[in-house]
Amino acid sequence: MDLNRWLKENTFHHSRFSGIEKLVRLKEEKNLTISAALPTLNEEKTIGKEVVVIKSELMERYPLIDELVVIDSGSTDKTREIAAQYGADVYLASDCIPEEEVYYGKGENLWKSLYILKGDIIVWIDADIKNIHPKFIYALVGPLLEYPRIGYVKGFYERPIELGKELRPSGGGRVTQLLVRPLFCHFFPELAGIIQPLSGEYAGRREILERVPFFIGYGVETGLLIDICNQYGMEHIAQVDMDKRVHRNQSLDKLSEMSFQILQTFFHRAKDLGRVLLNTELKTEMALIKVLENQHILIHKEIKEIERPPMITIEAYKKRRRSLKEAEKS
Repeated sequence: MDLNRWLKENTFHHSRFSGIEKLVRLKEEKNLTISAALPTLNEEKTIGKEVVVIKSELMERYPLIDELVVIDSGSTDKTREIAAQYGADVYLASDCIPEEEVYYGKGENLWKSLYILKGDIIVWIDADIKNIHPKFIYALVGPLLEYPRIGYVKGFYERPIELGKELRPSGGGRVTQLLVRPLFCHFFPELAGIIQPLSGEYAGRREILERVPFFIGYGVETGLLIDICNQYGMEHIAQVDMDKRVHRNQSLDKLSEMSFQILQTFFHRAKDLGRVLLNTELKTEMALIKVLENQHILIHKEIKEIERPPMITIEAYKKRRRSLKEAEKS
């Protein structure tokens, strides 16, 4: 698909889908259910407001979302308690699918949420959004309800960045601009039109999401884009402009570790698809440079981006889906 044509036909503004009543009618006409999930780890400062906004605006005022789940990585603050208090169904990721080995990471939470959630359409949004608004969900759902050809939708937005006590209107998304988009331009040019490949707000049809693998950590967004594009084509992917998203900014050390994980994901998949030829094994140990007592020292940290298989291949998932369908008939 021509990239300029794709940008024109598959890029939207959130205001295009602000008629929530219309979206509810479309959902009902198509006999679809929609589930939303928030992956969390120590998000007590923002999780309450996110749950309240989604529950009040998109479940009670407008019945667009049928299910709201928080799936947690083991928070040590009050994230789970606050989320439950305000009405979300709360799960600990390590308790889900107990027969599977336990891993930790954002991608792991998303993968396991597929098992928990019942909906035909799945919406994922990050739990640290300070300027939470219903648009972060309805604008992702809109293209899926209006266009049968679209199966996966990414959000994009302006990202302010905090520099000391100053909040500058742009400059966030550093890993996107410095790493992922240049890699896509070199090796997956068909994905070069994705404005923010690492955005944490996206939605998709279950029949697509259950058939692609999930990397367990920060490589999950990169892996999903590559695999969905490879299996289904760019015409099935869309993106929506959310204007602005305010959230906490990660330190450079954390961004460096994130980049290390994303590079593992990228080159594993690029190798699998014949886009690159690797003459060495990818490292899983990162050397971090720290300053201790005015001395630069190396700290070695194991960072391994593990790949979960498509959920449709997991027996527990297939059994759960069968039981849910049988329950609907009875």
